[in-house]
Amino acid sequence: MMAPHATNGLDPERLRLKEQAQGLRNWQLWGPYLSDRQWGTVREDYSADGEAWNHVTYEQACSRAYRWGEDGLAGFCDATQRLCLALALWNGEDPILKERLFGLSGPEGSHGEDVKELYWHLDAVPSHAYLRMLYKYPQRRFPYEELRAANRGRARAEGEFELIDTGILAEDRYFDVFVEYAKADEADILMRVTVHNRGPDPAPLHVVPQLWFANHWSWREGHPKPAMSAEALDSVSAEHRMLGEYTFHVEPDAELLFCENESNPYAFGMPPEAGVYKDGLHDRIVGGWKDAVRPKGPGTKVGAWHVRTLEPGEKWTVRVRLMRGHPILPPFTGFDALVDLRRAEADRFYAELQKHIEDEDARLVQRQAFAGMIWNKQFYKFDVYRWLRGDPTMPPPPPERQHGRNSDWRHLSAEDIISMPDKWEYPWFAAWDLAFHCVPLALIDPAFAKQQLLLLTSEDYMHPNGQIPAYEWHFGDVNPPVHAWAAWRVFEIEREMVGGRGDRVFLERIFHKLMLNFAWWVNRKDAQGRNVFQGGFLGLDNIGVFDRSRPLPTGGYLDQADGTAWMAMFALKLMRIALELALEDDVFQDIASKFFEHFLYIAQALNNIGERGIGLWSESDKFFHDVLNLPDGTMHELKLRSMVGLIPLFAVETIEPDMLRRLPRFARRLDLFLSRRTDLADLVSRWDEPGVGERRLLSLLRGHRMKRLLVRMLDPAEFLSDYGIRSMSRVHADAPYVFETEHERISVGYEPGESQTYMFGGNSNWRGPVWFPMNYLIVEALERFHGYYGNDFLVECPTGSGCLMPLRDVADEVSVRLTRLFLRNEQGARPIHGREHRLQADPHFSSYIWFHEYFHGDTGVGLGASHQTGWTGLVANLLHKQGGRRS
Repeated sequence: MMAPHATNGLDPERLRLKEQAQGLRNWQLWGPYLSDRQWGTVREDYSADGEAWNHVTYEQACSRAYRWGEDGLAGFCDATQRLCLALALWNGEDPILKERLFGLSGPEGSHGEDVKELYWHLDAVPSHAYLRMLYKYPQRRFPYEELRAANRGRARAEGEFELIDTGILAEDRYFDVFVEYAKADEADILMRVTVHNRGPDPAPLHVVPQLWFANHWSWREGHPKPAMSAEALDSVSAEHRMLGEYTFHVEPDAELLFCENESNPYAFGMPPEAGVYKDGLHDRIVGGWKDAVRPKGPGTKVGAWHVRTLEPGEKWTVRVRLMRGHPILPPFTGFDALVDLRRAEADRFYAELQKHIEDEDARLVQRQAFAGMIWNKQFYKFDVYRWLRGDPTMPPPPPERQHGRNSDWRHLSAEDIISMPDKWEYPWFAAWDLAFHCVPLALIDPAFAKQQLLLLTSEDYMHPNGQIPAYEWHFGDVNPPVHAWAAWRVFEIEREMVGGRGDRVFLERIFHKLMLNFAWWVNRKDAQGRNVFQGGFLGLDNIGVFDRSRPLPTGGYLDQADGTAWMAMFALKLMRIALELALEDDVFQDIASKFFEHFLYIAQALNNIGERGIGLWSESDKFFHDVLNLPDGTMHELKLRSMVGLIPLFAVETIEPDMLRRLPRFARRLDLFLSRRTDLADLVSRWDEPGVGERRLLSLLRGHRMKRLLVRMLDPAEFLSDYGIRSMSRVHADAPYVFETEHERISVGYEPGESQTYMFGGNSNWRGPVWFPMNYLIVEALERFHGYYGNDFLVECPTGSGCLMPLRDVADEVSVRLTRLFLRNEQGARPIHGREHRLQADPHFSSYIWFHEYFHGDTGVGLGASHQTGWTGLVANLLHKQGGRRS
């Protein structure tokens, strides 16, 4: 066992991150990069109809080799995903070996795809020197068919039927399986599995850590095949031409089982053939077929089979070690001491980060949020050109795919570690999700956050026309353009952390790419050339009257309040980045002026569209709405009060007087332009009336109009929930918005929880629940407005309460309501867990946090993907701010 890494008194984890950033050591060579689900993805779909869920199913995943990636339970692998380590379990009752998390496909779930397991990401540090998660495994037969049947039979108005609803955990008949990873060095990984029998009776359990090579050899003739074989009864040699030799060490009571990570012909409906296949461990352990494995190898997959019957309350620990080369000392010497040391180093790392957060529960929530961010990193490989063309040793793909999904993204070639929204429900990147992810990631690993933002604007991802890919299901869809905001926030967070000038090289690199993306928006999404944007889907699924990703049933087009506001925000953030760069490179002053002027033109268009004077702001409704343009030239305001109308708040920026003094050419251009175009200056802000501290305000909203908008946003009868800002006004609960076309009557109502209607664009709901990223942007916008208006600008919060407060206090109020979702209330309950007694009160559940996709607009109960720590991980930033203000 290698000696613990010397730190010379420095925080060991921060030293590792410093070495990683400087290229001195590659601590992130290994990490939690396995997907939780590779089956049912577009990458593995070679069907003619594009129904990815049906091409490789959960049952088939046991026996079919994957083409583009690997999955596993509590998985760990190298950064190129050539060699993978994960856990398998069997309780003696299940029909299959538990090698991956079970869940329902999109067509099977009553509200779309849904993982049906109980697991939590409890701890992790960004170097991956220590990680810990918990998986709860029932002792009785896993209720696969019950979960399918119950959800298939449920109406949309009913909630999801979850594992905990089946009664499978009655009498605590389950195992708590804690999985820890610790690193002795960059490529020396210790895996410790600790099992607790929580039930009242003795119960058998099979624990099978397994190691395998990703299958890269079956797709091309002559591709070298790696190999594993037993060196002794307790060690395996794994040799790969790119990775070199690794050794896998197991404890003496384990039995080694070898097979091949290759498809069993039986999985394709063909007659069984003699041989050892990917499902060999399953066939040996569950089926009892000795010929399904080789005891000494060779093979490309190996399992270390441990079996034990645990008494009630008994704890059992299983250890394995994977390392490059061979150990100098016996492989398990000091094993537990090193794992415990790495855990203590994680404690030290977070103690420093959280030193200003006094509340212990808040520290727990934030730390688990960070753990989820780190565990949701995934190796993502997808070469669209090769996927469309097919592989030499396989049947050619059906001709339909040449003109089907993603066929115009042939340039996209991904082979990277990417922060995923949720490695089961969304095991692929999503552009705007990823931008939000980077903001909490910047608090713990700014180098990785910057790398992630640069990734999607690189040549391998960004379309030659400047579009950023949306997500795997359809790269050509359009997500809100939040990358510029995220890049600026990551820059600001790191600058504050290091107390220096910030990473201007990063800022300039991404700025040039974002200008290309801005040009794409202007050229492709401003159909009439009026600075009013149609955006389309914009990631908000079913928030509108129509499916905005498809042609309108009425014909014509939509002028979108959100699309236009996003572009105003985009222009302002590019202006702000250009101003920062101009402080050291004079060239950027002119570019900053260009984006300033572009913002003003968008602001004008938002308020006054064309000669008819119909703007996206409704003076009668005191709110922003989409405008429907019909083929006959008539225009109709769609007076639906939704999050769409709040997004104009996000387009706000202040300019400090010192900035104008240091950039005189920019200042002169602004004064000249505004004196010549007083109509634009009057539309946006009182440019000639400085605010607090002589700041200058750029916003789509003047003070009066902003107050009118906030009256609605802060009204508990409309948008203000006890847990943040709803995505739709509650007024539509009693008065749904109705729009009638020649052929149909469309009604949109307030739906605070799971969607009760067929949805456009996804399995989520934007018709009432609280969504964290949008709320986070609201908080930031209010803080920026306060920076201009100061303490004398007061609004009523909540509306009707008679309580007046400055905008920063309003921001704090929204922030507190958001963090209230996760924190214990006066009754000791967490709103996200609702009325589920076990989650609230059971000591083996109540300290474990899920970070859901969105939250019930009235109760705060967590909904959607239960492990979407990605953008809901922004709670870490809010807790960081709250703690900082208290200190």
